[in-house]
Amino acid sequence: MYLLRTRRPWTDPTMSRKPFSESGERDKKVLAWLLEPSQPSVRYHALTNLLGRRDDDPEVQRARSMIGRVGWAADQLRQQGPKGFWERRGPRTISEYVDFLYFPPYLTTNWRALVLAELGLDSGNARVRKLADRVFEYKLRTSSVLNFYHEEICISANCARMLTRFGFGEDRRVQRLYDWLIEDQREDGGWNCSPGTPGTLDAWEALAAFGAVPKRARTPPMNRAIERGAEFYLERRLFREGKKYEPWFRFHYPNHYLYDILVGLDIITQLGYGADRRLGPALDILHQKRRADGTWLLDRQHPDLGPGLKIYSNMSKVRPLVLEPTGRPSKWITLKALTVLKRVETARE
Repeated sequence: MYLLRTRRPWTDPTMSRKPFSESGERDKKVLAWLLEPSQPSVRYHALTNLLGRRDDDPEVQRARSMIGRVGWAADQLRQQGPKGFWERRGPRTISEYVDFLYFPPYLTTNWRALVLAELGLDSGNARVRKLADRVFEYKLRTSSVLNFYHEEICISANCARMLTRFGFGEDRRVQRLYDWLIEDQREDGGWNCSPGTPGTLDAWEALAAFGAVPKRARTPPMNRAIERGAEFYLERRLFREGKKYEPWFRFHYPNHYLYDILVGLDIITQLGYGADRRLGPALDILHQKRRADGTWLLDRQHPDLGPGLKIYSNMSKVRPLVLEPTGRPSKWITLKALTVLKRVETARE
């Protein structure tokens, strides 16, 4: 896909601007907003990612324990059916079996599971365990041709990332997904959902899946795939690939499997490349989008598609999964943006 060829010279904004300071009045207000108990997912990630609190910190533990009880994650869990699905019934035909958990997007089981994993729920929650059982049963049965082991990489990688975050990363079925991600990496270091084609920036899911694996658990093949994949993104400055594609310059949540610059920055800095100066142009855009009050907006809900990209034949039937209103300061986008800038600052100290 589609990126901006920037001709103007750029300067690295993080070398002269501190991304986050607990002593600044503006940042104090932003931090207090992110730490509000009404959204324990945001509070948990702000405590750990911005303030550097350890997982055994009592405040961190308290915040995490509330994720399934209050706020966005709790709202999603309340709509879950007794068998672990968000759909009203199970599949009854082969056709339904193939599409089950996925269609129609974005309110069926797969999409909600991705969000719950990102918000911080794990297998300690009984509803998450039931949800994971459904994914293993319907999509990771090795005896069936209807599995994710040779699916489009965006689908397989999202599943790997989700199950790893839920705490199933050591399961042999999840490990097989990572084997497939390594096998499907293209010669140029990227990935693509289309077979036999070069990598593309908007096929980000495999690299994000590797980012969910703790460093100590990464195998040598995983590390090689990460190095090649990170270089693929860095040499393109996260957004230089063909013509300018406007949705990449708008921030979204949930992202599902659609790319934007904040997605790229989050993945690359999480993987430890925050000191790479090739992030400069994307970081410049990130700073430009910050509001005077220190927050960032949620620009659009997905599906947010530019000209020439048609994922669904009938877009009128696609309903977004909405956590926050668009066009207003977003706790999740602000959290992600500050986390990126914090990683960059730490990497360059």
